Amino acid sequence: LAFQENEIKLLTAEIEHLKNFGCLGVSPSLEGLRDENAKLKYRLNFLQKSLQEERSKTAKSMININSCLQEIFGAAIQAAYPDLENPPLVVTPSQQPKFGDYQCNSAMGITQILLKTREQKVSPREIAEKISKNIPANECIEKVEIAGPGFINVHLKKDFVSKQLSSLLMNGVQPPAVGKRKKVVVDFSSPNIAKEMHVGHLRSTIIGESMCRLFEFAGYDVLRLNHLGDWGTQFGMLIAHLQDKFPDYLTVSPPIGDLQAFYKESKRRFDTEEEFKKRAYQCVVLLQSKNPDFIKAWELICDVSRKEFQKIYNCLDITLIERGESFYHEMMKDIVKEFEDKGFVQVDEGRKIVFVPGFPVPLTIMKSDGGYTYDTSDLAALKHRLCEEKADILIYVVDSGQSVHLQTVFAAGQMIGWYDPKVTRVAHAAFGVVLGEDKKKFKTRSGDTVRLIDLLEEGLKRAMDKLKDKERDKVLTAEELKAAQTSVAFGCIKYADLSHNRLNDYVFSFDKMLDDRGNTAAYLLYAFTRIRAIARLANIDEQMLRKAAREEVLILDHEKEWKLGKCILRFPEILQKILEDLLLHTLCDYLYELATTFTEFYDNCYCVEKDRQSGQIMKVNMWRLLLCEATATVMAKGFDILGIKPVQRM
Repeated sequence: LAFQENEIKLLTAEIEHLKNFGCLGVSPSLEGLRDENAKLKYRLNFLQKSLQEERSKTAKSMININSCLQEIFGAAIQAAYPDLENPPLVVTPSQQPKFGDYQCNSAMGITQILLKTREQKVSPREIAEKISKNIPANECIEKVEIAGPGFINVHLKKDFVSKQLSSLLMNGVQPPAVGKRKKVVVDFSSPNIAKEMHVGHLRSTIIGESMCRLFEFAGYDVLRLNHLGDWGTQFGMLIAHLQDKFPDYLTVSPPIGDLQAFYKESKRRFDTEEEFKKRAYQCVVLLQSKNPDFIKAWELICDVSRKEFQKIYNCLDITLIERGESFYHEMMKDIVKEFEDKGFVQVDEGRKIVFVPGFPVPLTIMKSDGGYTYDTSDLAALKHRLCEEKADILIYVVDSGQSVHLQTVFAAGQMIGWYDPKVTRVAHAAFGVVLGEDKKKFKTRSGDTVRLIDLLEEGLKRAMDKLKDKERDKVLTAEELKAAQTSVAFGCIKYADLSHNRLNDYVFSFDKMLDDRGNTAAYLLYAFTRIRAIARLANIDEQMLRKAAREEVLILDHEKEWKLGKCILRFPEILQKILEDLLLHTLCDYLYELATTFTEFYDNCYCVEKDRQSGQIMKVNMWRLLLCEATATVMAKGFDILGIKPVQRM
């Protein structure tokens, strides 16, 4: 905003300058100056409109209270210690009410810096007092207290919190202001053609989708890419097997029902039949030379896989743009040439390899037979995303096993000059494996990899069994029961994954994820439907709530009201943290904390007061219903980011 305001001032001054030269007159000789003036005026109007939109957006944005406090304490530290370079700035929510609402814990760090750099021995408490005296005027801090060795306990103003909650209720959950709109490319899911999606693809698909939703909500321009394994030597054996099994495939669409079985048959023949193996290699050559018959065979096999993948994506509500390895095939020769031209290529037994400083294993960018490798296609993809898509942030949601490979590829891109890590963020959002309840890799009883479609169908069955155990089928319509089934089944599978730190392995257990106690989707979905039902059962509709949000002051006198109000407003802080570290379990932990904080509030604060004998509503405490509504609104947005669909009745 400051940059735009400054540009507007400069443009206004330039237009005034042109006026003085008479360029707004009618002399034909001043045509060029008039054109220049018109351009400047157009730019000025555009900037003024853009500035108004930004101001409007910023006014509606939820305030990140932690960031506000960091700015306030940053200014206080700067005023107290103007000569100190990069002083530590630590502001966190307080864990206990007796320590206020937030704490600034910078004094201890500053003590260490003064001792090391200036040999000054100053107590943290003395530093904390000096910081406190320099706190600038602001709208959010009621008072500060110094505790213990030098903690600064911050108490927020009640009317500030109340106003922020009212703004949330009137404007909805708006994203925190994140500055310039950046382009984000997320590479996730990425199954292989001719192989079924298995439980190993579950994590990349779910985590990647949720990351995209978060960045989209925060106002970034997000490109969701599915880097399919749709090219390579395996297609030679698949095409050769297709020719034998369905010789008329060019005119009659082959009925490949089970692509997994088809793949296994072709692999068995490739391993045992020498003639078939030779023909498979010939098929690869013809495919890579773009022979139309072989391209048609390749497209047929890809289409069968796509349909199977789409069934999974439809179930899990996943949106992706397909851009497989084949997309980058034509770029690979240029990648090899670029590394050769810059002197990075070495030849090793006919292979062209690239050593990247700090990495012991080189990248093989061309095999001895002239073929390309995964290294080549990954480098081509990296360059295209950086140089053609102009990504500001590039995230690869790929399992931890690929960590060294991806770090080597990223370092090679940096070495050749495709990006500067200080300007462009290239990150590997690694994740652990899915384990069975025996703590070993998740497999079927026969030892096979679990098919993802089977897992989802089992989830649906178990969710329905759970709902019937709770006798929900007796109170819900058939349509409501079906909606509750899919919400619980797919919500629980997603949440079980996302609620664990993605860097760790996690144990897949239907019994745990469908438990309606503890930090599970089943518990949160049920809590959400209960919160939404409170106003409905009090005969308060949306219009009445909207009117109350405009007119009512949210009273936060009860300690549980105050605790809930502050918890609701921590949502932007949580999102900002995840945008930085890409760890989505933080959002799950927050939603669970919000739900349990709400339960404390609801158990202690009457929202609707009824006559004990008749059950008749005697009084509706509207400000408390508004707190219920604010809680549900934030929970709904949290669910949306996680890709979970709540229902109104469960």
